Amino acid sequence: MKKINEIFYSIQGEGYFTGTPVIFIRFSGCNIKCPFCDTDHKESKMLSDEQIIAEIEKYPAKHVVLTGGEPSLFIDSNFIEKLHQSGFFVQIETNGTKELPDNIDWVTFSPKHVPAVLEKSNEIKVVYTGQDMHEYSQFNTEHYYLQPCSGKNTEEVINFIMMNPQWKLSLQTHKLLNIQ
Repeated sequence: MKKINEIFYSIQGEGYFTGTPVIFIRFSGCNIKCPFCDTDHKESKMLSDEQIIAEIEKYPAKHVVLTGGEPSLFIDSNFIEKLHQSGFFVQIETNGTKELPDNIDWVTFSPKHVPAVLEKSNEIKVVYTGQDMHEYSQFNTEHYYLQPCSGKNTEEVINFIMMNPQWKLSLQTHKLLNIQ
């Protein structure tokens, strides 16, 4: 059984897959308490792997995003394999503080000012709050994204990116479009 906050179908609003129709599986619970978190961890229901797959098969997309909270607290390679057997491309958005199954298709590392165990990812997406970016700039990843914190420091993020062109701007376009 997995602690699920919600499952919904929408457009990916952040990072590499911005604009892509995806099914979000939002887990409830996290090992970090970020002040800008947009997940209500009090809301949850316990679902089996089969119940989760039955729910996501209702939607036409075949791209799922495991998000949270922190999904790595709840998943294993067996669950990922079940998603693959049902034809899904599996992306995870993780804070990187826990080891991940090695059969995930795309890893989005979103560090949160705490030590991480993750050593590489497909993309890193940092919510910028003015922190030192040196260690993130050295991280083993293919794509570097910097995101304003709740849209409040966009100009500061743009200025940083202009001075550090390995980074790309990631906006929460789903919030700009007023969609979930």
